[in-house]
Amino acid sequence: MSPVAIACLLTAIGLASPAGAEPARALSGQADAGSSKESAARQKLGDASRLKVVERGASPPAATVPLPPPEPPARPADLVPPSPQIAPLPPERPPELGTAREPGPKPVGEGAKEPEARTVAPAMAPEAPLPPTRPPELSGEAALALKVAAPDDAACLRRLERLGARFEAVPPLGNGQCGAPHPLSVTALADGIALEPAATLTCRTAEALARWTTEVQAASRKELDDSLKSLSLGGTYVCRGQNHDTEAKLSEHSFANAIDVMGYGFAKRPAIKVSAAAEGTPEAAFLAAARASACQFFRTVLGPGSDAAHGNHLHLDERERNAGHRLCQ
Repeated sequence: MSPVAIACLLTAIGLASPAGAEPARALSGQADAGSSKESAARQKLGDASRLKVVERGASPPAATVPLPPPEPPARPADLVPPSPQIAPLPPERPPELGTAREPGPKPVGEGAKEPEARTVAPAMAPEAPLPPTRPPELSGEAALALKVAAPDDAACLRRLERLGARFEAVPPLGNGQCGAPHPLSVTALADGIALEPAATLTCRTAEALARWTTEVQAASRKELDDSLKSLSLGGTYVCRGQNHDTEAKLSEHSFANAIDVMGYGFAKRPAIKVSAAAEGTPEAAFLAAARASACQFFRTVLGPGSDAAHGNHLHLDERERNAGHRLCQ
């Protein structure tokens, strides 16, 4: 039973009995004191709970009426779009470049017609000047008679002598567009290597042949253990088209600027013809070395495998090409 109920009971008993009034009052006081202590304890418990809520950072209960959103900040002045600008009108068309309507009296009365517009012809552009006339020496038969100065072979001839070549000068060659101003007849090269038959070449091509032959001699001694003694030639100066085609561009043979090597002769072993030798043999190694070294001295090197026209010989020439380009196939 709670203290309040006990106090009420004792109060009722005390009122009924005078003798029990004092004890009843004592008990009632004790009950009031207990009730006050209980209320104080409850208040302390509530205060402690509220302190814990505040310490935990709990948010206060949401308002029942929603608040209006805050106003957005003002737009910065540098982000405000500029006011649209009106494009300027194009300049008026000049009267000499188009149709113009001449002013005249306005029509009077009904049915009067507007005056017809008169077309003004545009001004004529000045005519372009004609090119100058072609000089007489560069047209007609005079142009065909022009001659290019022959190169000076003095230095080349001295180098060819130092390389051990045997040669002599022959008269100039000329046959239509074919020819050579200072051809040489070369019969032998260094180490007594004979040319069979003698080659008719320009000095520059004869020098390239002499330098290449020294490399062929080294390959012969390395791969075949023998010395090169001769070169079998198929042709040097011949006035003809490329690959013997009459419709083709002139061959370098037409200018004594090319050699066709058909085979090689040696001191002890049989001669070797230029052909596709079996791989892995000393002959194949020698032919490959001779062909590869030719690309160091000639601008064009063609042989077996290049095309059908060069399947049985090595074609070497000194054709000039753009940017010093070489053709080695």
